[in-house]
Amino acid sequence: MLPFRLLGFLAIFLIASPALAQQPARDLFGAVDHPTEGPSIPVGGYAKGCIAGAVQLPPDGPNWQAMRLSRDRRWGTPELVQYIEALAQSSTQDGWRGLLVGDMGQARGGPMKSGHASHQIGLDVDIWLQPMPDHTLSAKERETISAISVLKKGTRQIDPRHFGEAERLLLYRAAQLPGVARIFVAPGIKRSLCETKWRDRSFLQKIRPWYGHDDHFHVRLSCPPGVASCLDQNPAPAGDGCGEELDYWFTDATYKPSTSPPAPPLTLADLPKACAAVLGAR
Repeated sequence: MLPFRLLGFLAIFLIASPALAQQPARDLFGAVDHPTEGPSIPVGGYAKGCIAGAVQLPPDGPNWQAMRLSRDRRWGTPELVQYIEALAQSSTQDGWRGLLVGDMGQARGGPMKSGHASHQIGLDVDIWLQPMPDHTLSAKERETISAISVLKKGTRQIDPRHFGEAERLLLYRAAQLPGVARIFVAPGIKRSLCETKWRDRSFLQKIRPWYGHDDHFHVRLSCPPGVASCLDQNPAPAGDGCGEELDYWFTDATYKPSTSPPAPPLTLADLPKACAAVLGAR
């Protein structure tokens, strides 16, 4: 539950600003650069929600550097920050030099103006598939260096020059850490993992193919235990996901342009009611 003072503010906020509830939520949440006070509470689902009490990942830490600082998307739950720290440490055991951390979420979560439909409740993070360089990146480098696709140009197959044992072990460690619900990767990456001999293949269930994830992987954590306001998505299907369901991603059917008109942007009224309180709190 949200703190009582936030719930009390909710009624006042909606009554005083009915028009605000119909504005694109991405504009409202994107304009806030600081979190609410109080405990960390994810509200709603990954693609329709917000977060109270978000914490910020430092731009630099032991074995990680954050990218695109100007976006101000380094916010999440304490569990997400702890996960990044744990993966950064764990991956060094395989010789990975350090993580390049992409987008997490906004200071109060919610929809973003660009780049993501999810990342709204502080439980998602993008991690590049390239290791940290051997120096501290400048502010300019963090804005201009691009992540590199690990696929052969114009195909859905991995390029061995950019994806090999080191990257496979990074994904293995990412999936093995506690709290992970899913990790989204390009279908070619999933296929490479499926074709590798593993002593324990159970982690493959959490690795799911999805569009666009050819230069980074997207980690999604489960809702923290006991947080009733947070909505988990359904568990990943049983099995390793390496059979017919993966083959489907290599057919033309998956990439046919949609004939449906684009959905309108989410408004504040589309989000859980408590998100109005999160947005309006000091």
